[in-house]
Amino acid sequence: MQRLLTWIGIIVVLAGVAFGAGRVMAPCSAPVAALNKALGLAGPACPPVIAAAPEPPHQIEPPAVTVAQASQRPFVDRLFVSGTLVAREEVQVAARIDGLTITEVDAEDGDHVEAGQVLARLDRTQLDALAAQNDASMIRAKAAIDQAQSLIEQSQAQVEFNRSDVERARSLAGGILSASTIEQRETSLKTAQAQLDAARHALAVAEADKKSREAERRELDVRIARTDVVAPVAGVVSRRSAKVGASASAAGDPMFLIVQDGAIDLQAEVAEQSLPKLAVGMPAQLRLPGVEGTVAATVRLVSQEIDKASRTGKVRLSLADVSHARVGAFASGEVDLVTRDGVGAPTSALTRDGDLARLLVVRDGRVEERKVTPGIVEGDVVEIRSGVAAGESIVARASAFLRPGDRVRALPETPAGG
Repeated sequence: MQRLLTWIGIIVVLAGVAFGAGRVMAPCSAPVAALNKALGLAGPACPPVIAAAPEPPHQIEPPAVTVAQASQRPFVDRLFVSGTLVAREEVQVAARIDGLTITEVDAEDGDHVEAGQVLARLDRTQLDALAAQNDASMIRAKAAIDQAQSLIEQSQAQVEFNRSDVERARSLAGGILSASTIEQRETSLKTAQAQLDAARHALAVAEADKKSREAERRELDVRIARTDVVAPVAGVVSRRSAKVGASASAAGDPMFLIVQDGAIDLQAEVAEQSLPKLAVGMPAQLRLPGVEGTVAATVRLVSQEIDKASRTGKVRLSLADVSHARVGAFASGEVDLVTRDGVGAPTSALTRDGDLARLLVVRDGRVEERKVTPGIVEGDVVEIRSGVAAGESIVARASAFLRPGDRVRALPETPAGG
Protein backbone atom coordinates (compact mmCIF):
# COMPACT_ATOMS: atom_id res chain seq x y z
CA MET A 1 0.00 0.00 0.00
CA GLN A 2 2.80 2.31 0.82
CA ARG A 3 4.42 1.56 -2.53
CA LEU A 4 1.20 2.48 -4.36
CA LEU A 5 1.00 5.77 -2.56
CA THR A 6 4.60 6.43 -3.47
CA TRP A 7 3.86 5.89 -7.19
CA ILE A 8 0.81 8.12 -7.04
CA GLY A 9 2.88 10.85 -5.48
CA ILE A 10 5.49 10.55 -8.17
CA ILE A 11 2.85 10.76 -10.90
CA VAL A 12 1.29 13.88 -9.31
CA VAL A 13 4.70 15.54 -9.11
CA LEU A 14 5.46 14.76 -12.75
CA ALA A 15 2.04 16.07 -13.84
CA GLY A 16 2.64 19.25 -11.93
CA VAL A 17 6.03 19.67 -13.52
CA ALA A 18 4.54 19.06 -16.99
CA PHE A 19 1.69 21.52 -16.31
CA GLY A 20 4.19 24.14 -15.22
CA ALA A 21 6.35 23.58 -18.30
CA GLY A 22 3.25 23.77 -20.51
CA ARG A 23 2.18 27.08 -18.96
CA VAL A 24 5.63 28.42 -19.78
CA MET A 25 6.24 26.95 -23.26
CA ALA A 26 2.71 26.68 -24.70
CA PRO A 27 0.41 28.75 -22.55
CA CYS A 28 -2.26 28.96 -25.30
CA SER A 29 -2.43 25.27 -26.07
CA ALA A 30 -5.79 23.59 -25.64
CA PRO A 31 -4.77 21.25 -22.76
CA VAL A 32 -3.11 24.05 -20.73
CA ALA A 33 -6.10 26.38 -21.24
CA ALA A 34 -8.49 23.61 -20.13
CA LEU A 35 -6.49 22.94 -16.90
CA ASN A 36 -6.25 26.66 -16.15
CA LYS A 37 -10.02 26.90 -16.43
CA ALA A 38 -10.58 23.78 -14.30
CA LEU A 39 -8.22 24.95 -11.53
CA GLY A 40 -9.42 28.56 -11.69
CA LEU A 41 -6.00 29.85 -12.61
CA ALA A 42 -5.51 32.98 -14.68
CA GLY A 43 -3.70 32.44 -17.96
CA PRO A 44 -2.30 34.70 -20.64
CA ALA A 45 -4.57 36.36 -23.22
CA CYS A 46 -4.75 33.96 -26.19
CA PRO A 47 -6.24 34.62 -29.69
CA PRO A 48 -9.50 32.91 -30.47
CA VAL A 49 -9.23 29.47 -32.07
CA ILE A 50 -10.52 29.46 -35.68
CA ALA A 51 -11.74 26.14 -37.05
CA ALA A 52 -9.97 24.99 -40.25
CA ALA A 53 -12.06 25.04 -43.46
CA PRO A 54 -12.91 21.62 -44.88
CA GLU A 55 -10.82 20.54 -47.91
CA PRO A 56 -12.74 20.41 -51.22
CA PRO A 57 -13.29 16.95 -52.77
CA HIS A 58 -10.54 15.77 -55.24
CA GLN A 59 -11.45 16.36 -58.93
CA ILE A 60 -10.71 13.31 -61.25
CA GLU A 61 -9.40 14.33 -64.68
CA PRO A 62 -10.99 12.62 -67.74
CA PRO A 63 -8.73 10.14 -69.55
CA ALA A 64 -6.46 11.41 -72.31
CA VAL A 65 -6.87 10.03 -75.83
CA THR A 66 -4.73 10.58 -78.89
CA VAL A 67 -6.64 12.17 -81.76
CA ALA A 68 -5.80 12.78 -85.42
CA GLN A 69 -7.40 15.45 -87.54
CA ALA A 70 -9.36 14.30 -90.57
CA SER A 71 -7.86 16.02 -93.60
CA GLN A 72 -8.73 16.47 -97.26
CA ARG A 73 -6.18 14.77 -99.51
CA PRO A 74 -5.91 12.92 -102.84
CA PHE A 75 -6.37 9.14 -102.90
CA VAL A 76 -5.26 6.71 -105.60
CA ASP A 77 -6.85 3.27 -105.91
CA ARG A 78 -4.16 0.85 -107.06
CA LEU A 79 -4.18 -2.75 -108.27
CA PHE A 80 -1.13 -4.94 -107.62
CA VAL A 81 0.10 -6.90 -110.64
CA SER A 82 3.03 -9.22 -111.20
CA GLY A 83 4.29 -11.37 -114.02
CA THR A 84 7.04 -11.94 -116.56
CA LEU A 85 8.69 -9.51 -118.97
CA VAL A 86 8.07 -10.56 -122.58
CA ALA A 87 8.84 -9.13 -125.99
CA ARG A 88 5.90 -7.26 -127.47
CA GLU A 89 6.70 -8.70 -130.89
CA GLU A 90 9.45 -11.34 -131.14
CA VAL A 91 10.69 -11.99 -134.68
CA GLN A 92 12.39 -15.28 -135.52
CA VAL A 93 15.19 -15.05 -138.09
CA ALA A 94 16.02 -18.37 -139.77
CA ALA A 95 17.97 -19.35 -142.87
CA ARG A 96 15.79 -19.29 -145.98
CA ILE A 97 18.00 -21.79 -147.77
CA ASP A 98 19.03 -25.23 -146.53
CA GLY A 99 22.30 -27.08 -146.54
CA LEU A 100 24.73 -24.16 -146.65
CA THR A 101 27.46 -23.62 -144.07
CA ILE A 102 27.49 -20.51 -141.88
CA THR A 103 30.70 -18.63 -142.68
CA GLU A 104 30.19 -15.38 -140.76
CA VAL A 105 28.13 -14.09 -137.80
CA ASP A 106 27.80 -10.30 -137.52
CA ALA A 107 25.39 -9.83 -134.57
CA GLU A 108 25.42 -10.72 -130.89
CA ASP A 109 22.93 -10.76 -128.04
CA GLY A 110 21.85 -7.25 -127.07
CA ASP A 111 22.89 -5.63 -130.36
CA HIS A 112 20.58 -3.00 -131.84
CA VAL A 113 20.00 -3.79 -135.51
CA GLU A 114 18.23 -2.02 -138.34
CA ALA A 115 15.87 -3.51 -140.89
CA GLY A 116 17.91 -5.07 -143.72
CA GLN A 117 21.13 -5.26 -141.71
CA VAL A 118 23.21 -8.40 -142.38
CA LEU A 119 23.29 -10.67 -139.33
CA ALA A 120 25.14 -13.67 -140.81
CA ARG A 121 26.50 -14.98 -144.12
CA LEU A 122 26.31 -18.46 -145.67
CA ASP A 123 28.74 -20.20 -148.00
CA ARG A 124 27.82 -19.29 -151.62
CA THR A 125 30.61 -21.07 -153.51
CA GLN A 126 28.31 -23.63 -155.12
CA LEU A 127 25.78 -20.99 -156.05
CA ASP A 128 28.49 -18.83 -157.64
CA ALA A 129 29.52 -21.82 -159.78
CA LEU A 130 25.93 -22.33 -160.89
CA ALA A 131 25.71 -18.64 -161.68
CA ALA A 132 28.83 -18.88 -163.90
CA GLN A 133 27.32 -21.90 -165.64
CA ASN A 134 24.14 -19.97 -166.20
CA ASP A 135 26.10 -17.10 -167.71
CA ALA A 136 27.61 -19.49 -170.25
CA SER A 137 24.20 -20.95 -171.07
CA MET A 138 22.86 -17.45 -171.55
CA ILE A 139 25.62 -16.67 -174.03
CA ARG A 140 24.82 -19.84 -175.99
CA ALA A 141 21.13 -19.01 -176.04
CA LYS A 142 21.83 -15.54 -177.38
CA ALA A 143 24.12 -16.98 -180.06
CA ALA A 144 21.43 -19.47 -181.08
CA ILE A 145 18.96 -16.64 -181.40
CA ASP A 146 21.33 -14.64 -183.59
CA GLN A 147 21.98 -17.71 -185.76
CA ALA A 148 18.29 -18.44 -186.14
CA GLN A 149 17.57 -14.85 -187.10
CA SER A 150 20.32 -14.95 -189.74
CA LEU A 151 18.96 -18.22 -191.12
CA ILE A 152 15.49 -16.70 -191.28
CA GLU A 153 16.80 -13.79 -193.32
CA GLN A 154 18.54 -16.14 -195.75
CA SER A 155 15.48 -18.35 -196.06
CA GLN A 156 13.22 -15.38 -196.66
CA ALA A 157 15.51 -14.21 -199.52
CA GLN A 158 15.55 -17.70 -201.04
CA VAL A 159 11.77 -17.92 -200.82
CA GLU A 160 11.36 -14.58 -202.59
CA PHE A 161 13.79 -15.64 -205.32
CA ASN A 162 12.06 -19.00 -205.89
CA ARG A 163 8.61 -17.38 -205.89
CA SER A 164 9.70 -14.95 -208.60
CA ASP A 165 11.26 -17.83 -210.60
CA VAL A 166 8.06 -19.83 -210.41
CA GLU A 167 6.00 -16.85 -211.56
CA ARG A 168 8.29 -16.31 -214.59
CA ALA A 169 8.17 -19.99 -215.48
CA ARG A 170 4.37 -19.98 -215.39
CA SER A 171 4.26 -16.93 -217.63
CA LEU A 172 6.44 -18.70 -220.22
CA ALA A 173 4.44 -21.89 -220.20
CA GLY A 174 2.96 -22.89 -223.52
CA GLY A 175 5.88 -24.17 -225.52
CA ILE A 176 8.77 -22.20 -224.13
CA LEU A 177 9.26 -24.10 -220.82
CA SER A 178 8.24 -27.63 -220.25
CA ALA A 179 5.89 -28.70 -217.47
CA SER A 180 8.66 -30.58 -215.71
CA THR A 181 10.76 -27.45 -215.48
CA ILE A 182 7.90 -25.53 -213.95
CA GLU A 183 7.32 -28.33 -211.43
CA GLN A 184 11.00 -28.33 -210.54
CA ARG A 185 10.92 -24.60 -209.79
CA GLU A 186 7.75 -24.97 -207.72
CA THR A 187 9.47 -27.69 -205.69
CA SER A 188 12.41 -25.35 -205.06
CA LEU A 189 9.96 -22.74 -203.75
CA LYS A 190 8.40 -25.22 -201.36
CA THR A 191 11.82 -26.29 -200.14
CA ALA A 192 12.83 -22.68 -199.46
CA GLN A 193 9.54 -22.11 -197.62
CA ALA A 194 10.17 -25.19 -195.45
CA GLN A 195 13.66 -23.93 -194.61
CA LEU A 196 12.17 -20.58 -193.61
CA ASP A 197 9.69 -22.31 -191.31
CA ALA A 198 12.49 -24.37 -189.77
CA ALA A 199 14.56 -21.24 -189.16
CA ARG A 200 11.62 -19.55 -187.46
CA HIS A 201 11.09 -22.64 -185.29
CA ALA A 202 14.78 -22.62 -184.36
CA LEU A 203 14.44 -18.95 -183.36
CA ALA A 204 11.47 -19.75 -181.11
CA VAL A 205 13.42 -22.59 -179.48
CA ALA A 206 16.42 -20.33 -178.93
CA GLU A 207 14.26 -17.60 -177.40
CA ALA A 208 12.54 -20.12 -175.11
CA ASP A 209 15.93 -21.43 -174.03
CA LYS A 210 17.03 -17.88 -173.26
CA LYS A 211 13.92 -17.27 -171.14
CA SER A 212 14.59 -20.50 -169.27
CA ARG A 213 18.15 -19.41 -168.58
CA GLU A 214 16.89 -16.01 -167.38
CA ALA A 215 14.44 -17.72 -165.01
CA GLU A 216 17.24 -19.90 -163.71
CA ARG A 217 19.32 -16.79 -163.15
CA ARG A 218 16.55 -15.08 -161.21
CA GLU A 219 16.22 -18.15 -159.02
CA LEU A 220 19.99 -18.23 -158.53
CA ASP A 221 20.00 -14.53 -157.64
CA VAL A 222 17.31 -15.15 -155.02
CA ARG A 223 19.25 -18.06 -153.55
CA ILE A 224 22.48 -16.07 -153.59
CA ALA A 225 20.73 -13.13 -151.88
CA ARG A 226 19.48 -15.52 -149.20
CA THR A 227 23.04 -16.39 -148.28
CA ASP A 228 22.99 -13.02 -146.48
CA VAL A 229 20.80 -13.51 -143.41
CA VAL A 230 19.30 -10.05 -142.78
CA ALA A 231 17.13 -8.55 -140.06
CA PRO A 232 13.54 -8.23 -141.29
CA VAL A 233 12.77 -5.53 -138.70
CA ALA A 234 14.61 -3.06 -136.51
CA GLY A 235 15.06 -4.07 -132.89
CA VAL A 236 17.29 -5.72 -130.32
CA VAL A 237 18.80 -9.20 -130.69
CA SER A 238 17.55 -11.19 -127.70
CA ARG A 239 19.15 -14.49 -128.66
CA ARG A 240 21.83 -15.66 -131.11
CA SER A 241 22.08 -19.37 -131.81
CA ALA A 242 23.95 -19.19 -135.14
CA LYS A 243 27.50 -20.58 -135.03
CA VAL A 244 30.22 -20.39 -137.64
CA GLY A 245 30.68 -23.77 -139.34
CA ALA A 246 27.18 -25.02 -138.59
CA SER A 247 24.84 -26.01 -141.38
CA ALA A 248 21.90 -23.68 -141.89
CA SER A 249 18.42 -25.15 -141.89
CA ALA A 250 15.09 -23.44 -142.35
CA ALA A 251 13.31 -26.14 -140.36
CA GLY A 252 15.54 -26.01 -137.26
CA ASP A 253 15.88 -23.48 -134.48
CA PRO A 254 15.99 -19.84 -135.60
CA MET A 255 19.43 -18.33 -135.95
CA PHE A 256 18.38 -15.11 -134.20
CA LEU A 257 15.50 -13.77 -132.11
CA ILE A 258 14.80 -10.04 -132.42
CA VAL A 259 12.62 -7.95 -130.12
CA GLN A 260 10.96 -5.65 -132.62
CA ASP A 261 11.76 -1.99 -131.86
CA GLY A 262 13.11 -3.19 -128.49
CA ALA A 263 9.58 -2.97 -127.03
CA ILE A 264 9.09 -5.04 -123.85
CA ASP A 265 5.83 -5.67 -121.97
CA LEU A 266 4.94 -7.02 -118.56
CA GLN A 267 2.53 -9.91 -119.01
CA ALA A 268 0.51 -10.36 -115.83
CA GLU A 269 -2.49 -12.46 -114.81
CA VAL A 270 -5.30 -10.63 -113.03
CA ALA A 271 -8.24 -12.14 -111.15
CA GLU A 272 -11.49 -12.05 -113.08
CA GLN A 273 -13.20 -9.75 -110.54
CA SER A 274 -10.42 -7.16 -110.93
CA LEU A 275 -10.21 -7.35 -114.72
CA PRO A 276 -13.20 -5.03 -115.40
CA LYS A 277 -11.47 -2.26 -113.42
CA LEU A 278 -8.61 -2.10 -115.93
CA ALA A 279 -8.63 -0.05 -119.12
CA VAL A 280 -6.09 0.60 -121.85
CA GLY A 281 -3.98 3.66 -121.13
CA MET A 282 -4.02 3.48 -117.32
CA PRO A 283 -0.65 4.50 -115.79
CA ALA A 284 1.39 2.12 -113.66
CA GLN A 285 4.67 1.94 -111.75
CA LEU A 286 6.72 -1.26 -111.99
CA ARG A 287 9.62 -2.61 -109.98
CA LEU A 288 12.29 -4.55 -111.88
CA PRO A 289 14.81 -6.91 -110.25
CA GLY A 290 18.07 -5.18 -109.42
CA VAL A 291 16.80 -1.73 -110.47
CA GLU A 292 16.45 1.09 -107.96
CA GLY A 293 13.21 3.03 -108.04
CA THR A 294 10.28 2.31 -110.31
CA VAL A 295 9.75 2.25 -114.06
CA ALA A 296 6.74 3.97 -115.62
CA ALA A 297 4.40 1.77 -117.64
CA THR A 298 1.01 1.90 -119.33
CA VAL A 299 -1.74 -0.69 -119.71
CA ARG A 300 -1.53 -1.69 -123.39
CA LEU A 301 -3.81 -4.68 -123.65
CA VAL A 302 -6.57 -6.25 -121.53
CA SER A 303 -7.53 -9.79 -122.48
CA GLN A 304 -11.15 -10.51 -123.32
CA GLU A 305 -10.79 -14.17 -122.35
CA ILE A 306 -10.79 -15.73 -118.88
CA ASP A 307 -8.86 -18.93 -118.23
CA LYS A 308 -11.34 -21.58 -117.12
CA ALA A 309 -8.90 -23.26 -114.76
CA SER A 310 -7.25 -20.30 -113.00
CA ARG A 311 -10.14 -17.80 -113.40
CA THR A 312 -7.66 -15.12 -114.44
CA GLY A 313 -7.17 -12.97 -117.51
CA LYS A 314 -3.98 -11.72 -119.14
CA VAL A 315 -2.96 -8.05 -119.06
CA ARG A 316 -0.01 -6.46 -120.85
CA LEU A 317 1.74 -3.30 -119.68
CA SER A 318 4.21 -1.52 -121.93
CA LEU A 319 7.40 -0.23 -120.31
CA ALA A 320 8.43 3.36 -121.02
CA ASP A 321 12.11 2.61 -120.30
CA VAL A 322 13.49 -0.79 -121.32
CA SER A 323 17.16 -0.04 -120.76
CA HIS A 324 17.24 -2.31 -117.68
CA ALA A 325 14.49 -4.75 -118.72
CA ARG A 326 15.36 -8.32 -119.64
CA VAL A 327 12.99 -10.70 -121.38
CA GLY A 328 12.00 -13.52 -119.05
CA ALA A 329 12.63 -11.57 -115.82
CA PHE A 330 10.00 -11.27 -113.07
CA ALA A 331 8.50 -7.84 -112.35
CA SER A 332 5.73 -6.44 -110.20
CA GLY A 333 3.99 -3.13 -109.69
CA GLU A 334 0.77 -1.23 -109.24
CA VAL A 335 -1.73 0.13 -111.73
CA ASP A 336 -3.45 3.44 -110.87
CA LEU A 337 -7.15 2.66 -111.26
CA VAL A 338 -8.83 5.77 -109.80
CA THR A 339 -7.56 9.11 -108.48
CA ARG A 340 -9.89 11.33 -106.39
CA ASP A 341 -9.91 13.74 -103.42
CA GLY A 342 -11.38 12.56 -100.12
CA VAL A 343 -11.26 12.81 -96.33
CA GLY A 344 -8.48 10.74 -94.77
CA ALA A 345 -8.35 9.05 -91.37
CA PRO A 346 -5.90 6.62 -89.74
CA THR A 347 -6.68 3.00 -90.55
CA SER A 348 -6.07 2.19 -86.86
CA ALA A 349 -9.09 4.34 -85.94
CA LEU A 350 -11.50 2.19 -87.91
CA THR A 351 -13.52 -0.61 -86.34
CA ARG A 352 -15.19 -3.07 -88.69
CA ASP A 353 -18.14 -5.28 -87.89
CA GLY A 354 -19.02 -7.23 -90.98
CA ASP A 355 -20.11 -4.70 -93.62
CA LEU A 356 -20.36 -1.92 -91.01
CA ALA A 357 -17.49 0.43 -90.16
CA ARG A 358 -17.30 2.81 -87.19
CA LEU A 359 -14.88 5.27 -85.69
CA LEU A 360 -14.88 7.60 -82.66
CA VAL A 361 -14.85 11.39 -82.91
CA VAL A 362 -14.04 13.79 -80.05
CA ARG A 363 -16.35 16.80 -80.05
CA ASP A 364 -16.52 19.36 -77.20
CA GLY A 365 -14.57 17.00 -74.97
CA ARG A 366 -16.97 14.10 -75.43
CA VAL A 367 -16.78 10.92 -77.51
CA GLU A 368 -19.15 10.42 -80.44
CA GLU A 369 -19.49 7.23 -82.48
CA ARG A 370 -19.91 7.62 -86.24
CA LYS A 371 -20.97 5.08 -88.81
CA VAL A 372 -18.75 5.66 -91.85
CA THR A 373 -18.25 4.42 -95.38
CA PRO A 374 -14.57 3.58 -95.99
CA GLY A 375 -13.03 3.79 -99.44
CA ILE A 376 -9.49 3.61 -100.77
CA VAL A 377 -6.75 2.49 -98.38
CA GLU A 378 -3.27 3.94 -98.84
CA GLY A 379 -0.81 2.58 -96.29
CA ASP A 380 -1.95 3.71 -92.83
CA VAL A 381 -4.59 6.16 -94.15
CA VAL A 382 -8.11 5.21 -95.24
CA GLU A 383 -10.54 7.31 -97.27
CA ILE A 384 -13.80 8.10 -95.41
CA ARG A 385 -16.43 8.67 -98.07
CA SER A 386 -19.21 9.57 -95.64
CA GLY A 387 -19.70 10.07 -91.90
CA VAL A 388 -16.79 12.41 -91.10
CA ALA A 389 -15.92 15.89 -92.33
CA ALA A 390 -12.47 17.34 -92.82
CA GLY A 391 -11.10 19.01 -89.68
CA GLU A 392 -12.84 16.79 -87.13
CA SER A 393 -10.80 15.12 -84.38
CA ILE A 394 -10.75 11.33 -84.68
CA VAL A 395 -9.59 8.95 -81.95
CA ALA A 396 -6.40 7.67 -83.57
CA ARG A 397 -6.70 4.13 -82.24
CA ALA A 398 -9.96 2.32 -81.77
CA SER A 399 -10.35 1.78 -77.99
CA ALA A 400 -12.71 -0.76 -76.50
CA PHE A 401 -12.89 1.10 -73.16
CA LEU A 402 -14.36 4.28 -74.73
CA ARG A 403 -18.12 4.69 -75.01
CA PRO A 404 -20.21 7.34 -76.73
CA GLY A 405 -20.70 10.26 -74.35
CA ASP A 406 -17.52 9.69 -72.34
CA ARG A 407 -15.57 12.80 -71.39
CA VAL A 408 -11.96 12.72 -72.61
CA ARG A 409 -8.94 14.96 -72.99
CA ALA A 410 -7.91 15.13 -76.65
CA LEU A 411 -4.17 15.03 -77.25
CA PRO A 412 -2.92 15.63 -80.80
CA GLU A 413 -1.13 12.69 -82.35
CA THR A 414 2.65 13.05 -82.34
CA PRO A 415 4.19 12.46 -85.77
CA ALA A 416 6.76 9.70 -86.04
CA GLY A 417 10.14 11.03 -85.00
CA GLY A 418 8.50 14.08 -83.35
